Amino acid sequence: MPEEAATDIKSIIPEVRQKIRQLNVIAAFIVITLLAVILRYLFRPLSEALDFLPDISVTLIIIIVLILSVIGFYMWALVTRRIIKSLDQYQNRLNQIFTITKDIREEMYGDILLQKIMDYSVSLTQSDSGAILLMEDEGLVYKILKTEKAAEYTGKMVPPGKGIPGWVAENRTPLRIADGKSCERFDPEVDSVTGFDEMSVLCVPLVTKAGVAGVIELFKKEAGYYSAGDEEMVVYIADQAAASIMRARFYEDQKNYEIHVTDMLLEAIDFQIPEKAGHSKRVAKYSNIIAKAINMSEDEKKRLYLASLLHDVGFLRIKADEIFNRDFYRNHPAIGFEMISPINFYADIAPFILHHHERYDGTGYPQGLKGEDIPLEARIIGIAEAFDAMVSDTSYKVPLNFDGAVEELKRHAGTQFDFWLVDTFVNNMLPEHIQ
Repeated sequence: MPEEAATDIKSIIPEVRQKIRQLNVIAAFIVITLLAVILRYLFRPLSEALDFLPDISVTLIIIIVLILSVIGFYMWALVTRRIIKSLDQYQNRLNQIFTITKDIREEMYGDILLQKIMDYSVSLTQSDSGAILLMEDEGLVYKILKTEKAAEYTGKMVPPGKGIPGWVAENRTPLRIADGKSCERFDPEVDSVTGFDEMSVLCVPLVTKAGVAGVIELFKKEAGYYSAGDEEMVVYIADQAAASIMRARFYEDQKNYEIHVTDMLLEAIDFQIPEKAGHSKRVAKYSNIIAKAINMSEDEKKRLYLASLLHDVGFLRIKADEIFNRDFYRNHPAIGFEMISPINFYADIAPFILHHHERYDGTGYPQGLKGEDIPLEARIIGIAEAFDAMVSDTSYKVPLNFDGAVEELKRHAGTQFDFWLVDTFVNNMLPEHIQ
């Protein structure tokens, strides 16, 4: 392990204090010695009290003073360098911790998060292998393994209290074991995950306010090599990781909920308007072609895709026999906006739904926005929706072929549609995309 990685963070401040005390002792020794010599030879009234000091020449006094000064300054410099080195190690370790913490906290995807936690833990402790087990209904489950037996153990359940990880989770206490197989808590069915004949083990719980979320378990091929500093570092990572794991689970649950709600809304739209079955998904596909061509970011593409899927959600509040009535039809963007905007994970796409029937020349609805005042995503959806309406048998009385629809888009570029986006769409759209 690198020297700075082996430094116990908790011991650095006491170490610095100890070195400063050494400096004080050195300084005090020099000052007291010089003071005694000066008093002995410069202040005659005190000479009798200092008779125990031997008589020496002025030259010798100067030499002694110089020697003491040199020794004192050397010792001072030596201790100062050690203090600076300790502080540099402390700073390096803190920078390392802050980088790791930031990376862990910003990761929202569970699998990637667990892999990062595993990699950081193994790297910082120079372990040979490791595992992360998460708590599920009936016990701990191996989720991430960096061992030779990963395929065999991934997904395997550890019964409550069994083996080293089971004990750590049950007692919420870290374990640092010099020789894993000689430990009384060693269970061959659980703890043979490494395949090592001898190993040292460091196992730390992932604890949250709600309880134990899992454990981090690290291994080295030889016994007795984990230090208190290793344990301290992994405990710190575990504290950060536990909160991040719970947040990632919540995020993934929310995304899963969002996906299911979106699917249900799409099914309801297709049921409400059989003539438009599949329309929303095709619009999302065509919108994505434009998004890729103009180099939208991943987040922007995701928002556009979701808005494309739900651009007609307002029809769900219009009676089936009134949907194609002009007045009711023109209300569906505003109704969709009202439906979507109160929902947190849909709120940022609500404006794209509201404005997807605006026209580039300002004659659209519901607000008559013009040009680039219309959100980019809404302009893209407008082109994608019009194209699908033109080529779909269920949308237009006389559907157009691919070339006819392309020409119709070009004819209305600059009036109904953004001419730049039409040009982008036409240059990247292929006939096979409508299959």
